[in-house]
Amino acid sequence: MSGSTPRRPLALFRPLALVAALSTNRVIGRSGALPWHVPEDLRRVKALTIGHTLIMGRRTFESIGRPLPGRRIVMVSGRASAPEGIEVADSLTQALEMAVADPMPFLFGGQAIYEQGMAYVSHMYLTRVDRQVEGDTYFPEFDASAWNITRDELVAGYTDVRFVDLVRVGFTP
Repeated sequence: MSGSTPRRPLALFRPLALVAALSTNRVIGRSGALPWHVPEDLRRVKALTIGHTLIMGRRTFESIGRPLPGRRIVMVSGRASAPEGIEVADSLTQALEMAVADPMPFLFGGQAIYEQGMAYVSHMYLTRVDRQVEGDTYFPEFDASAWNITRDELVAGYTDVRFVDLVRVGFTP
């Protein structure tokens, strides 16, 4: 359409967060588990997500193995059934619609959810593990110039783990 206004990225319309831990080579998982153990990361994830909706894929939920207290879980899966206390959406779009009342729902993994949802994300809360790690599940590449860093902090007790928070350039709630 000639003369039309450029479309704003979907993420600029309402808050949607993403929380992930990833290595230098973007690994987020290996054989259904995190390839590292950083208790401070687990505490941070809990503090960020308590009281919010977590949208995750079936394999991510299965790797956790249980509902997370104080959080609403929406599992994206083609399967119609889920454990008690877990809601099922058949697509990311449906999961986002189910989470519309949450002022800041979180994408919680895995790889396919992150890939499908990146265009909608306004905030990223990353734990960066600054080493190469073997794995089979990856975080999607993203254009760093489209994000403002609001926090970049070395985690106490580690020389290779950082908390990095980002907000999409142009996001206005």
